[in-house]
Amino acid sequence: MKFSDGQWLLKDDVTLYAPSEARDIQISDDTMTVFAPYKQIIQRGDTLNAPQFTIKFFSPANDVIGVKLYHFRDMGYGNPEFIINHSKDVNVAIENNEDYAILTSNKLSVKVSKKTWKIDYCYDGKHLTGSSYKDMAYIIRDDRRTYVKEQLSLDVGECVYGLGERFSHFVKNGQVVDIWNKDGGTNSEQSYKNIPFYITNKNYGVFVNHSELVSFEVASEKVESVQFSVPGEYLEYFVIGGSNPKEVLQNYTLLTGKPSLPPAWSFGLWLTTSFTTNYDEKTVNSFIDGMFERDIPLHVFHFDCFWMKEFQWCDFEWDKDVFPDPKGMIQRLKAKGLKICVWINSYIAQKSPLFDEGMEKGYFLKKHNGKVWQWDLWQAGMAIVDFTNPEACDWYKDKLSTLIDIGVDCFKTDFGERIPTDVVYYDGSDPMKMHNYYTYLYNKTVYELLKERLGEDKAVVFARSATVGSQKFPVHWGGDCTATYGSMAESLRGGLSLCLSGFGFWSHDISGFESTATPDIYKRWCAFGLLSTHSRLHGSNSYRVPWLFDEEAVDVLRFFTKLKCSLMPYIFAKACETAATGIPEMRAMLLEFPEDPACDYLDRQYMLGDSLLVAPIFNENGKVSYYLPKGKWTNFINGKVLEGGTWYSETHDYMSIPLMVKENSIIAVGNDDTKPDYDYAKNVTFHVFELQSGKTATAEIHDLSDNLENSITITRNGDVLKVQISNSAKAWSLLLRNAANADCKDAISVVSEAKGVRIVPKDNITRLSIKIK
Repeated sequence: MKFSDGQWLLKDDVTLYAPSEARDIQISDDTMTVFAPYKQIIQRGDTLNAPQFTIKFFSPANDVIGVKLYHFRDMGYGNPEFIINHSKDVNVAIENNEDYAILTSNKLSVKVSKKTWKIDYCYDGKHLTGSSYKDMAYIIRDDRRTYVKEQLSLDVGECVYGLGERFSHFVKNGQVVDIWNKDGGTNSEQSYKNIPFYITNKNYGVFVNHSELVSFEVASEKVESVQFSVPGEYLEYFVIGGSNPKEVLQNYTLLTGKPSLPPAWSFGLWLTTSFTTNYDEKTVNSFIDGMFERDIPLHVFHFDCFWMKEFQWCDFEWDKDVFPDPKGMIQRLKAKGLKICVWINSYIAQKSPLFDEGMEKGYFLKKHNGKVWQWDLWQAGMAIVDFTNPEACDWYKDKLSTLIDIGVDCFKTDFGERIPTDVVYYDGSDPMKMHNYYTYLYNKTVYELLKERLGEDKAVVFARSATVGSQKFPVHWGGDCTATYGSMAESLRGGLSLCLSGFGFWSHDISGFESTATPDIYKRWCAFGLLSTHSRLHGSNSYRVPWLFDEEAVDVLRFFTKLKCSLMPYIFAKACETAATGIPEMRAMLLEFPEDPACDYLDRQYMLGDSLLVAPIFNENGKVSYYLPKGKWTNFINGKVLEGGTWYSETHDYMSIPLMVKENSIIAVGNDDTKPDYDYAKNVTFHVFELQSGKTATAEIHDLSDNLENSITITRNGDVLKVQISNSAKAWSLLLRNAANADCKDAISVVSEAKGVRIVPKDNITRLSIKIK
């Protein structure tokens, strides 16, 4: 929201009050409170009729500084509030002298000047950002609406990222972003997943701790700053520091919650019925059997909306006319090795048998007159479940639990964005604050049920809407994209932005939800989809099985599905790292290469973990341009080695994609390309890529419960490789990619292969020395 009219003037209906001096500063052990009047106090009479800001600086965790600023204190807060984790041991120091006061949290500090209003944030002595006179302000409009705003400076060349899953330009400079969840597809400025957190390439982030509408002007009102404002009388935000962007995200997710680890099976290929298509058990089996007959590994089958009878969503009852034996059907499908997912949302249509029950027991959002809030958009006469009511949560869980009883493994938790504000909540929550927050309670309810019934390591949802903290309930997908290359690219931008907003895992509808892709787009999107963290074939009014596109699509889907399965030891180890650290598995290039300015704007390629670079192809000609940071890079598929620090332009057929491995990497490759969940340590092959002299490379293998099962460390000194592996209980081998020859006395075999030299250790020993010729 803009309040100014150019550089000097304000809009006609705006009156602005800004702190003028730090008149008084009160210090406690770990808090610094500044009292800042809106004019300089020269004589006693100036203290009268003068509004004053109360600004509290504190630190909930190391390298995080919180700021609470009030005009009228008793008019702030209210339910709901984001859950903020406070660390027990925070290293806080406060200095107060006649010129300034400084609060330091580990390496991050805030300095408040006393004589001239100025706030500066520094990390390890380096200036990050700050605000000066009129940047922080209280605003009254002529209609008596009030706002509080802050403007934090941007440096020359500083780029802003994040703010949730945004499909517009990847770098947010110049954009106006309103944090307000909407169901707007992937081709507009609207977003299903709005997160009031941004991160910059200057190694800091800013989190605005408000669940209601937060308006960001990202170098759009004042081009040298990011402005954020909220309605009301107070504003709270956190500045989050780190030595690099990864540390910033670690600190942010320490504050708001780490992404939970999805089960290994969820990383496999998902296939759905699609949305409005006709289907029954025969149709479903034709898809599943068709995949297996064509040797395409399939791991999850999803039933979309019409598993329930039309006009009755949600009643959580199978449409008996179409599925007369749902329990038997599910057991027959699970006998084929599949997991089962069904579509749900939090809306109860008036025709649903559950409507009367929910209405009578007070389980729905209500109007101010006490009547159930209803509308006809999406489902006729639908009501919305009130998850602030504990009994409503239990009621909703009970309905889902019946589905788990017959074999359902997970739920697609659709919708949750169009939440009205002219309603009354059971617990009295502010409906403006609940609009974005509703999805947190919705997905938390479903996720917790799955944990309760199936176990923490087996819980996963497929969610569309999200807010701060929703990363604890993976997985999230990108919503309603279209079967075009432009939509494929915008989906990737949305995923990269979301993963720079605290989320670890992300998916999208392979080949687009709306319309039907050409065979060309389908095949290119399959490669992109199977090299994302989660992979789902889904559409609106047409099926997504590959043979309906062409026979080559069958080969492409088979190839990339099997490739992903074989890479699961690496992929799952990186997923475990994401759950432990908050560093996303799907990473924008700047996250992995923050010192390379060429990575600042890259949004058509990404890193999968820290070693694999993926550059999807977004045109019918098979042409792709991508950038490789400095170092040697190897194409995992064809073995071609390229020198980094430059751009490459290539043409790829459908069985190929730039899947590049950076130097000094070890990629653990499994012995099973038919499923995502298997014993990763059994007969694993460690692929070693361009290990440079004087460098050490490591890789880990985790079991399906996130226990570290094996790790390998390889150090190169000249032409000698020293190898150490932590556990020799299971067979393993090394594949030195692109190596010409090698000697190893501790090997039972040293065999040259097309991709390099394979070394199988004698008696599966844990230490060996390899001479490279």
